[in-house]
Amino acid sequence: MITRVASRRDHPACAKIFYAARKATFHWMPPAKIRFDDFEQATADEPIWVAERQRQIVGFVSWWPPENFIHNLFVAPGQQRSGVGEKLLTACLAQIGRPARLKCNIANEAALAFYEKLGWRRDSQSTSPEGLYWLMMLDAEK
Repeated sequence: MITRVASRRDHPACAKIFYAARKATFHWMPPAKIRFDDFEQATADEPIWVAERQRQIVGFVSWWPPENFIHNLFVAPGQQRSGVGEKLLTACLAQIGRPARLKCNIANEAALAFYEKLGWRRDSQSTSPEGLYWLMMLDAEK
């Protein structure tokens, strides 16, 4: 598996992953609110890295550099729990550094456990149009 900077031609594959992963795991969102064309808006003006396995894109990460804020981390449903997310996070953190932040819906227990396993901590709770979320922090390396 490799990670690399995404090109414009990678966007359709990333959009498929964004749609499929949300449909499969975002049980707290009404299905009609999850649309295939959400990807471009969700990643507008953000750097994107992809993970490839056997020349197939299996996940992506995007972030907002001015705030070291990881905005999207999505792995294809059939590739979850295979190291893709961790590899993408590592690549992203090498670009943005620490401290870093992200939001995770409180209903997304699998993602919360994933981030906590990697050293992220729950900082504060707030709300967004998608519901309650935890602001997660990854502090500066010691």
